[in-house]
Amino acid sequence: MRDPYEVLGVARKASADEIKKSFRKLAKKHHPDANKDDPKAAARFNEINTAYEILGDEKKRKAFDAGEIDAEGKPKGFNFDPRQHGGFGQGGFDPGSFRQGPGGETIFETFSYGPGGFQRRGARGGARQQQGGGFEDILSGIFGGGFGGQSPRGATGYEEYETAQAKGADVALSVTVSLDESVAGAKKRVTLPSGKEVEVTIPAGVTEGQQIRLRGQGFAGAAQAGDAIVTIHVAVHPDLKVEGANLRAEISLPLEDAILGGSVRVPTLSGAVDLKIPPRTSGGRTFRLKGKGLPQKGAAPGDLLVSVNIVLPDGADAELEAFAKKLKGGA
Repeated sequence: MRDPYEVLGVARKASADEIKKSFRKLAKKHHPDANKDDPKAAARFNEINTAYEILGDEKKRKAFDAGEIDAEGKPKGFNFDPRQHGGFGQGGFDPGSFRQGPGGETIFETFSYGPGGFQRRGARGGARQQQGGGFEDILSGIFGGGFGGQSPRGATGYEEYETAQAKGADVALSVTVSLDESVAGAKKRVTLPSGKEVEVTIPAGVTEGQQIRLRGQGFAGAAQAGDAIVTIHVAVHPDLKVEGANLRAEISLPLEDAILGGSVRVPTLSGAVDLKIPPRTSGGRTFRLKGKGLPQKGAAPGDLLVSVNIVLPDGADAELEAFAKKLKGGA
């Protein structure tokens, strides 16, 4: 996480109004709803929010300036792995303090560090303390009233906003497999936005356009990372064309085999096979090889449809031309 002053583009001596003004401008510019074609907008927006959570709060700003917390709001000087201890606030570091409310009442305020970073929660008779002119008020002014006040469920608009923004943005990736790999299954490596490579298991029977979700491999979020959505593309086979569950192939048949009959090699997913051609086979005729198509879950596999193209001999052939003239004259 970068320095929050750098993220918001303000000087360290900037006033609260200057910080708020910069946040409003950047939040509006980088909001994901206004940048739907930019997959990195959500990550920038989250970074801006995190920076303002520190600099927009006088107490947190002082703690950051004093070196007590880092740019993510995490207390400095504590050496532990939240993954091993359940996170702060769950048996980890969770100190509390007391302060006086406007009416002289005592307010218990808890600071905790969890997946969402350094957070403060106040309690006064079980109610969360709201502060005028805070983060939710700014978002309400930018994006409408949906971020402020009480919701029908009793949660503040900011709490609902936190929930909506807790997960990072998903990232769209794609991987290409051969037709044979789409049938048998395969393992492919994809590169994440972070530069990290992960291995994706392609299940047998996958088809063009199907997607695989890699949970937690997307952009970072306040509480958890988004997902990577991998779209599968099936490469064009040099000899076989997919038609639903069936496959189609075209073969070239010499004229003499078309007239007299013969045998020709035909490609299939399991290797080439011999196809018997009966005498007097016309060009365009289609043969069906049962079960040589694509496998289907819970159903019989498709078929292989073989279309015939008749090929004439290369060069001049006097006897063939004479025969053709005889046929034409006889017609």
